[in-house]
Amino acid sequence: NWGKKYEGDIGMSSRVLLLLALGGKVVRGRPRGSWVSSQYRWAPMDRWLGRPIAAMTVSEAQAEVIRRWLARFGPGTEGDIRWWTGWTAREVRAALAAIGAVEVDLDGRRGYVLPDDLETTPKPKPWVALLPPLDPTTMGWRERDWYLGAHKSHLFDRNGNAGPTIWVNGRIAGGWAMRATGEVVTRLLEDVGRAASRAVESEAARLTAWIGSAPAMPRFPTPLARELMG
Repeated sequence: NWGKKYEGDIGMSSRVLLLLALGGKVVRGRPRGSWVSSQYRWAPMDRWLGRPIAAMTVSEAQAEVIRRWLARFGPGTEGDIRWWTGWTAREVRAALAAIGAVEVDLDGRRGYVLPDDLETTPKPKPWVALLPPLDPTTMGWRERDWYLGAHKSHLFDRNGNAGPTIWVNGRIAGGWAMRATGEVVTRLLEDVGRAASRAVESEAARLTAWIGSAPAMPRFPTPLARELMG
């Protein structure tokens, strides 16, 4: 607003492109230059997808969002889904009913899964992963104690944004950061055993080689990332 302390000039193109993207008219494509460039190419949505976007009612779209959320993150609670979507309890419950979500017990709390996801999941082989800031897996649930443990103060900033995380067998066990040289450095916050520690080191080396000479530095580093970056 004119005359206010926070008055400033705002680029029009980014606002117009954002509105066009929200309307399903355009989509942001690949960056210009390296992968860390902040300048992007934009393309018509129909051309990018190869077909027009199918028209849906609001209720149909909400049901599809919940179906996809449960397919990736289920089981989850109503609170998880409301946090993820920002919808009202009535909207979430209507979407759950529309897709036939099934109630399950989550240690005394009511959770939901898709009707075709009732079988016990086979136990996977040991694995590790270095996930980036704001990864959907880290941010996927409102209740996070079961996979985050006591590590929130190290791995989240003051606004609740997740930083880079190390996952070991389905739980967050530490964090990582990227130095200006492109080197990926890690720190485990709990004992995960020798084999998993070696796997984390191997994954960090692989990521360092993949990044090469174009590191992406975070704008708002978490406490642990700030320490690791030196």
